[in-house]
Amino acid sequence: MMDSKWLWFMRMAVMSVLLLLEGCRWCTIDACVEHERVALLQLKPFFNHYNEFDSWDEVKGSDCCKWKGIECNTTTGRLIGLSLDSMRSGYLDYWYLNASLFLPFKELKRLYLTGSGIAGCVENEGFEKLSSTFRNLQFLDLSQNHLNDSFILSLSQFSSLQYLNLAYNLLEGKWPHIQDEGKKLELTHLEELNLEANLFNNSVFATLNKLSNLKSLSIGFNQLNGLIDMKDLDAFTNLQKLDMSGNQLRGFVVHKENKGLKKLKVLRLQSIVTDDSIPLENLVEAFSSELSNLEEINLDYSRLNINILQSIGVFTSLQTLSLYRCALIGSLPDHGWCDLRNLEVLDVSWNALEGMLPHCFSNLTSLRELDISNNRFSGNLTPLASLTSLRAISLSSNHFQIPISFVPLANFPNLEVLLADENKLEMEPSFHTLVPKFQLKFISLSKCRTSQQLSLELPTFLYYQNDLRFVDLSQNKFSGTVPFWLLENNTKLEDLILKGNSFTGPLTLLSTPNSNVSSIDMSDNKIQGPLPTNICSTFPHLEQLFLSKNAFQGNIPPCLSAMKNLSMLDLSNNQLAGKVPQELVRKSSLFLLRLSNNNLNGNVVPVILNANGLQKLYLDGNNFSGEMTNFDVSTFQFPTSLTDIDLSNNRLHGKLPRWIGNMSLLERLDLSNNGVEGSIPVEFCNLNNFKFLDLSENNLSGSIPSCFNPPNLEYVHLHNNRLGGPLSLAFNKSTSLVTLDLRGNNFTGGIPKWIDTLSSLSVLLLKANHLQGRIPVQLCTLYSLSIIDLSQNRFSGPIPSCLGNLTLPMNKDKTMTPDLMSPTFSELDELKLLKTGILFEHMMHSYSYMKESVEFTTKSGSYSYGGDILEYMSGIDLSCNELTGQIPLELGNLHEIHSLNLSHNKLVGVIPSSFSKLKQIESLDLSYNNLSGEIPNQLVELNSLGVFSVAHNNLSGSIPEQNQFGTFIESSYEGNPFLCGPMLHISCSKTGSTSTISDDEREDSFLDTYVFCVSFLASYVVMLLTIVVILYINPHWRGVWFSFVGKCISSCRYSTVGNLLGYYIFRRCV
Repeated sequence: MMDSKWLWFMRMAVMSVLLLLEGCRWCTIDACVEHERVALLQLKPFFNHYNEFDSWDEVKGSDCCKWKGIECNTTTGRLIGLSLDSMRSGYLDYWYLNASLFLPFKELKRLYLTGSGIAGCVENEGFEKLSSTFRNLQFLDLSQNHLNDSFILSLSQFSSLQYLNLAYNLLEGKWPHIQDEGKKLELTHLEELNLEANLFNNSVFATLNKLSNLKSLSIGFNQLNGLIDMKDLDAFTNLQKLDMSGNQLRGFVVHKENKGLKKLKVLRLQSIVTDDSIPLENLVEAFSSELSNLEEINLDYSRLNINILQSIGVFTSLQTLSLYRCALIGSLPDHGWCDLRNLEVLDVSWNALEGMLPHCFSNLTSLRELDISNNRFSGNLTPLASLTSLRAISLSSNHFQIPISFVPLANFPNLEVLLADENKLEMEPSFHTLVPKFQLKFISLSKCRTSQQLSLELPTFLYYQNDLRFVDLSQNKFSGTVPFWLLENNTKLEDLILKGNSFTGPLTLLSTPNSNVSSIDMSDNKIQGPLPTNICSTFPHLEQLFLSKNAFQGNIPPCLSAMKNLSMLDLSNNQLAGKVPQELVRKSSLFLLRLSNNNLNGNVVPVILNANGLQKLYLDGNNFSGEMTNFDVSTFQFPTSLTDIDLSNNRLHGKLPRWIGNMSLLERLDLSNNGVEGSIPVEFCNLNNFKFLDLSENNLSGSIPSCFNPPNLEYVHLHNNRLGGPLSLAFNKSTSLVTLDLRGNNFTGGIPKWIDTLSSLSVLLLKANHLQGRIPVQLCTLYSLSIIDLSQNRFSGPIPSCLGNLTLPMNKDKTMTPDLMSPTFSELDELKLLKTGILFEHMMHSYSYMKESVEFTTKSGSYSYGGDILEYMSGIDLSCNELTGQIPLELGNLHEIHSLNLSHNKLVGVIPSSFSKLKQIESLDLSYNNLSGEIPNQLVELNSLGVFSVAHNNLSGSIPEQNQFGTFIESSYEGNPFLCGPMLHISCSKTGSTSTISDDEREDSFLDTYVFCVSFLASYVVMLLTIVVILYINPHWRGVWFSFVGKCISSCRYSTVGNLLGYYIFRRCV
């Protein structure tokens, strides 16, 4: 009996082992199902974006479960997830999908087709054919396509769908055809629906009212407008998240009993455009009675009244309140919002809040994240002292007075993120030490001020921190030696930013390596001596190194070439010498190399041609010399990665290399202020990605190739060369052109009529050429124009009156948009902040080193404008031409103009009284013309006028003395014999002291002058004819006269006076 039981037990054990082994055999699927692999390869031709399909191996038997975008069931090997997001080139046209291609994937649960350019489905091959097969499909993403309402019918029967994303399409919600076909929208299990950025209106809620299981609905950035009736939301009884951001809502119609939204937890109404007559604040009334579970309200970018903070306290369950950029003005109230005792996240940043922080802040003891940055708060931080649960706080860009020890925050044991840039740091006695309870991971204290404006010592609490990952102490007045003890105490530190301080001494590094440091910025200090040779071994994983604007000497350490992760290196504005290591340029990881303004030398051509992966190369302001060699382009493989090259302010010479035209990705090229000569190669016409070109201050000659029309070109500087010929067809297709600077060349002909095709043109500088003809009226249609300089040419005819139609707008495009450096900080996820944007804004840095600036003459001097000043600058300079006629009255409509120069022309008539409307003008020069009449008294209203000249005209009457006119000197009026006033030390007689005459009287004055000129000319002709007749009759007198004239011509030709006279006549405007 015992043996039989034992035998039975052994048999059962063996069978169990065999079954287990068999199960394990099926658990270890080696590859995907073959027919699904073949089906995937049939999809591949429709999704052909660059190299996204490199892993899709067409070799038979390859495991498609390991391909990019593929997810398989680990047990059966069947396809359950397919992601083809953005795998179709954006340059291809919209297309119609054959949904039958997905039929082999019968167990598919997740399908993502974002950004695929799908406009619909092939007839009879739509998604309706999949509904009976895809019983398990739960996630479907068709966002960022070109789908319209007709597509919805094909999705109506997918009852298993839980998530549907149709954002960024062309849906309008006109779906009655579904009922017409005898079908219903049977998405009964749908829980999350995203319809953002479509064309839905207020009827969308009625269209979706059968989707009773919805938990999340995003209907933002559609065409909802006016009032939202709360009854329309009654059907959404399970809804937990509602997003209606970016619509033109005026408010909500509230009823006594609202059945829906009782479970709503998240309400997002960002960027709501409201009507001031019905404020958005009534959302509190609309939602307060029913939404007892509401946990998050986001009203970012919506214009609100600060009173909303007094009433929002009714949402007692609220955990997150975000009012970022809501135009809130005034002081924070001391009630309402302070009753939100469950609040964990509060963001009121980028408003106009002011005053001291209210003491009711102490009620918010659950607060974990607080952002009150970019306001006008003042006072101290005492009201925050009880918020001991805080993990992240941003106080930046206010007027707080913060003790440098941060005593009010010392008892925050959970604090990990501290941002307090651009506040006032209060000095404390040196013996005052405090050990804080917090261990920070992220700290930023840049651009702070002190009451004494003296150099600062680093905050003492930093000595007690040993878990820092990101430190920004830039642009303060911290002094002493470089605080490498921060790296020694914080072994996990990744980013150290100390730029813009007063650290001195040599750069003495730690003896032990730190493998976590990825970014160091110590630029703009007073560090000196050689670059340490152990910098590479101390920071073996360094990615970004910025040491510009110091006093480093010696050579560039060769070991930098061996740093595998180094991507950005800036050693500019030092005293480095020697050559650029070739191995450094060849680094495949190096993205940016800036060595500007040092004493480097050698041949620059090998540096460029050896670039391997380098995109931005700045070698300007050195001693590089030699010829820019040309060679056979077919014998060399050019670096294809370079986008920026700056070799300006060196000693290069020779002709422009043709091989530059083979650098297909080149966007910015600066070779200004060298000795480059010859013509612009026709190969430059191949550079279709060009955005910025500066070849100024060289010896270039010839004409600009007519084929040079880069479509993306924005900034062109070719001034001060010897380029010539007519402005033919070059640039005529560069419709993105913002600045065209051709000053100081030998261009001839007129301004081409196609100039009006340059619709983005904002700065046009053609000064000092040989252009002639009339100023074309096509300029008047360029409504972005704000700076025009046509001076020192030979333009003739009248000034176009339509120039008065120009608005001369402020234009940010006049300055190049800076490139931003992505942060290297890798532990954002570890911080687990609810609003990670609080950090990203502090971690983005500009690394665009090519600056856009233009030169313009105003206020009797030539000035260079760049940055914000260039954005606002506006002016017109038509001086030193041969313009005739009267000054158009319409020029008085140039309300935004800062400088107007019409001097050295042949203008007649009066000074228009309409100039009194030029309220922004700072410089007005009308000198050296033939203007007559009086100076209009209305011009005294020009309070911004700093320079004014009407010298050398035929003006008469008294000079205005009020306001700014009391400051102008005598030279502003000289050369007008009939002007009088204290400035000229000539008293005005009673008859001369007349009131301002009308424009009609001035026209009569012009007619009197005209009659005089005609009479004088007739008399002159009669006298000349009389002399000719006498000389004809008497041969002796004729011979004597010709002899006298010949001697005079010879004497003037070779005399110094004659030469000077000729120079004055023809070059008086230079």
